[in-house]
Amino acid sequence: MTRIVVVGDVGGCVTHLAEAMAGVVEDEDTVVVQVGDLVDRGPDSTGVLRFVAERLATAPRRWIQLIGNHEEQYLDGEVFWPEPISDEDTQLLRSWWLRDRIRVAAALRTADGEEFLLTHAALTVDAWNELGAPVTAGTAADLLNTRPEELLRDERGPLWAEAGSDVYESWLRAGVPPPFGQVHGHSTIVDFPTRTWRCGERIRQRSTVDWDARHTVTRIGGARFIGCDPRHGRTGAPRWSPLVFEGATLLG
Repeated sequence: MTRIVVVGDVGGCVTHLAEAMAGVVEDEDTVVVQVGDLVDRGPDSTGVLRFVAERLATAPRRWIQLIGNHEEQYLDGEVFWPEPISDEDTQLLRSWWLRDRIRVAAALRTADGEEFLLTHAALTVDAWNELGAPVTAGTAADLLNTRPEELLRDERGPLWAEAGSDVYESWLRAGVPPPFGQVHGHSTIVDFPTRTWRCGERIRQRSTVDWDARHTVTRIGGARFIGCDPRHGRTGAPRWSPLVFEGATLLG
């Protein structure tokens, strides 16, 4: 059992990442899981990649890097972001992918026995069924880490799905309870600066928000779906915190 710290989308905001990780990465009993979208938007994508590269080089078992859609675009040459990262940074991302330094998914069990699948954008019911309807978070992570290409490029797949309209609504309509909880970045059901909701009423009724930490929790069928994208944008969120699981266990 250990302390697992989940970091949402960084988006080129290296100062915010470094500040959040101060005192965390040095702790040998702490594992960091970053859920993707390291690059684009913010002022220093190169700085973010260099920060992560150091962690992967010096403590690879204590930094688990997941892939987001903003990393995936640089792997296949179909870049959608209008201000792409440098060729050198692109090659670094590709080398991480080829050397299995970047995963699609991770899984954990909390001290209370609750299981969570961690991906960039979360699994919809259709994506879950396409994986064979795994009943544990660890199995789902293992299947995703085989890199099912068609699913990863699907607009409602685990790198692209929208939290409210795609993920949560699909599970509300499914008629079966989610077999495990999920933690994701990528999108959110609220607008943090204005403290307003960006989802339908039945999702809102099931959700709570930590406006300072910039986390949302939506309960569906006994499972928790936790959004941890702080929405840093161009300049970084004025206040935010990683998601912390004390006494948790990594699965797989």
